Amino acid sequence: MAEPRGQLPEEMLVFIFRYLPLRDRAAAARVCRAWAAAATCSAVWQDTNISCDCEREDMLPPHMSDCLDHVHNLRLEFEPSKKSSRRTATELLMALAGRTPGLRALHLECRGEKPLFDAGRDVLDAVHAVCGAARQLRHLDLRRLPFTLDDALVLQAASNCPELHSLFLDNGTLVGSVGPGSVLKLLEACPRLRALGLHLASLSRAALEVLAAPDRAPLVLLALRCACPEDARASPLPNEAWTHLRRRHPGLAVELELEPALPDESVTRVLQPAVPLAALRLNVSGDTVGPVRFAARHYATTLRALEVRAAASAELDAALEELAARCADLREVHCFCVVSPSVRDAFRAHCPRLRTYTLKLTREPHPWRPTLVE
Repeated sequence: MAEPRGQLPEEMLVFIFRYLPLRDRAAAARVCRAWAAAATCSAVWQDTNISCDCEREDMLPPHMSDCLDHVHNLRLEFEPSKKSSRRTATELLMALAGRTPGLRALHLECRGEKPLFDAGRDVLDAVHAVCGAARQLRHLDLRRLPFTLDDALVLQAASNCPELHSLFLDNGTLVGSVGPGSVLKLLEACPRLRALGLHLASLSRAALEVLAAPDRAPLVLLALRCACPEDARASPLPNEAWTHLRRRHPGLAVELELEPALPDESVTRVLQPAVPLAALRLNVSGDTVGPVRFAARHYATTLRALEVRAAASAELDAALEELAARCADLREVHCFCVVSPSVRDAFRAHCPRLRTYTLKLTREPHPWRPTLVE
């Protein structure tokens, strides 16, 4: 390979190649020796974003497969309904697992619609393989993976990923198959875990007690999703357990997402006064006014974000005004129903840290765009 004149410095080439898709990195590596050295430099691959819809099936030529050893943080997007996109994603994950990489973070994100009755076994098997090989894995985010996650995956992470700092399993599936027993084993095996996302049915009082143990790393985020029948049948988590956890981790923020599968009686069991609730997303099919009033009275010092999907009513407007008056530290509020002008005025007047809001006074075509506060 001949060296071109006016060659850019290697650090500049590395900076450029970091933002190229894999096929373009491969093409760049064939231009000259200097470009080949830059395209295969570890700095190019440490933080890698891949969209499988933008890649050919032969996206990783054999002479570049060694570069997988340098991937530390991988964000992988694919569309499960497209065979080529899905195959590319699973082959890349299996290639990563086969090289026992120094992978530190894996974020999977599905685009488009999931085919009906698709269990995602091929994708889940590839994730299992990565968890079995990447012993330095610290961050695993499966929130945008629309397949039912199970105990086997959690136990695989517990056995092989002791360095986990964050794990998010609170995805949009309507079936909860991660039991509290496997989560308990995960927590015991991963004492450095600082952020955890689960379906409510996967959490237990015993897990809260383990998280509150004195020798654990500080827990900073607990995201709970209540969206499937198992969540509605979950045993209630007592207020004293939350009190103990909050005392042990004063910086803890809890995010709670309540979906239509949760009946009114379950909502009242989930909303305990001692929960350090930072974000509440309400999309329940029953009473919404009660949870909003409860949040106003018990989460005034912790609540930072509120999202409400409900039918408009004078009662809801009054509850929102009460919440605005009590929760002065709110940063975001999004109501996907028409509200009265007094609701918008209340949030503007009482919440000086408000950054963005969706408070529509008249019905508009969706999607509704939030308003940014100057």
